Amino acid sequence: MRAQNTQPFVHRSRVYYEDTDAGGIVYYVNYLKFMERARTECLRELGFAQSQLAGENLLFVVHSAEARYHAPARLDDELLISAEVIELNRASLRFRQQIRRAADNVLLCEGQFLIACVRADSLKPRAIPEALRTAFAAPAGE
Repeated sequence: MRAQNTQPFVHRSRVYYEDTDAGGIVYYVNYLKFMERARTECLRELGFAQSQLAGENLLFVVHSAEARYHAPARLDDELLISAEVIELNRASLRFRQQIRRAADNVLLCEGQFLIACVRADSLKPRAIPEALRTAFAAPAGE
C-alpha cells in the first residue's frame, strides 16, 4: 500500500568535525547515519520511541539501502534530512530520504531504505502494529 503522507518529516542536523574526512568533507557513510537519525526522529514525532518499541518486542531493521550522492556537505553545514514513507506493507515500509544543505537547499544525497519490522527476541518478521500503521499512513500533521 502506498503511504498517504503529503509532507515528509524533516530533521535538522549540523555537520561536526567527527563527521568529516581529512579534507573537511562529510565521509560518505555518515550520510546513512544522518538518514537513520531522521527516521528515528520521525518515529518519535509520531509518538513511538525506539526504546518503547523494543520493550514491546519490536525492532525496525534496515533490509536494504540505496544512496546517491550529488554534492558534498562540509564541516559546520546545517543539514535538512527528510524521511518520507512511500510504501507500507504488512511487515515492512520503504522510506524515501533526502539530505539538503539548509543555507541554499542544494540536494546533497538521496536514498531509499526498505525497513523490516521484526521481533526483538528472535529477529523474525512480524506485522507492523495497527497503531504504527495508522500513524505512518496518516497525512502529515494529523
